[in-house]
Amino acid sequence: MTQFRTQVPIHKSSRQIDYKSSLVSLGSCFAVNMAERLDYYKFQNTCNPFGILFHPQAIRQIIHKSVLEEKFTDEDVFFHNDLWHCFDVHSECSNPEKKVLLSNLNSLLQLTNQQIAQCSHLIITYGTSWVYRRKESGRIVANCHKVPQSHFQKELMTVANVHSEISQTLQLIQKANPNCTVIFTVSPVRHIKDGFIENQISKAHLIAAIHQETAIEVCKEYFPSYEIMMDELRDYRFYAEDMLHPNLTAVDYIWQRFSETYISENSHSVMKEVSNIQKALQHKPFHPQSEHHQQLVVKIQDKAKALQQQYPHMQF
Repeated sequence: MTQFRTQVPIHKSSRQIDYKSSLVSLGSCFAVNMAERLDYYKFQNTCNPFGILFHPQAIRQIIHKSVLEEKFTDEDVFFHNDLWHCFDVHSECSNPEKKVLLSNLNSLLQLTNQQIAQCSHLIITYGTSWVYRRKESGRIVANCHKVPQSHFQKELMTVANVHSEISQTLQLIQKANPNCTVIFTVSPVRHIKDGFIENQISKAHLIAAIHQETAIEVCKEYFPSYEIMMDELRDYRFYAEDMLHPNLTAVDYIWQRFSETYISENSHSVMKEVSNIQKALQHKPFHPQSEHHQQLVVKIQDKAKALQQQYPHMQF
């Protein structure tokens, strides 16, 4: 791993992730980046069943409905631009049929309830503390679904607001699964549409509120994704073309810091085996019908089967 002169100090977690662990990841688009790495290495991981959720209240609302088994009803959905939507979930869940949308959402609630109850680790990635409140109902939404902005009032959650949402979220998780380790992190993706200063205030509110809460009990931990991006990778060569999102090099580096902190040493050797199989499967040979290649295919399949015997959840 590349070594930088300034490194954000991270204490190695006592609650390690291994191949027997079951993980749930919720939150912003950076949660997806980390979940993709967990999927690549074949950990048991579920990411954002209701799509990307950016702010603390949106994540708390979904956990609330899932844990308390509160179903979505006709009052929770609306029709706009030829699709049925729900303000509590991402647009990827929207559907042309109202009944199908409600059925899908309630099935996801049931599945998420089971996953939260059974997971060993729950990773929550907050993206912003800016929220949009519907003027008609006064409710804060998770997604505006391209409804005109005039229907909403934009607000900044205070540190106290964010802390309250985090506390309620943790109470719900503890109710469903007292043994679950909750890992908080703040997305390094900058929300410049809010404004440069406004983005910094937003991130500061998230970080301040998380640290107020994580100081209470050891089962709540903080991984400094945002700080690593800002302090270790503070050069634009680590950003994508939009100069806002971390590029592949940056995501890989943050993943390495995460794996050093949270993934058990015994699992690193398995990760290497999985990676070798993944690379071999992705390789496109010049002569796929050759005897040499066919022998390699058999070897890869044998290695995959050996891992699957140890870890039945793995699928290549």
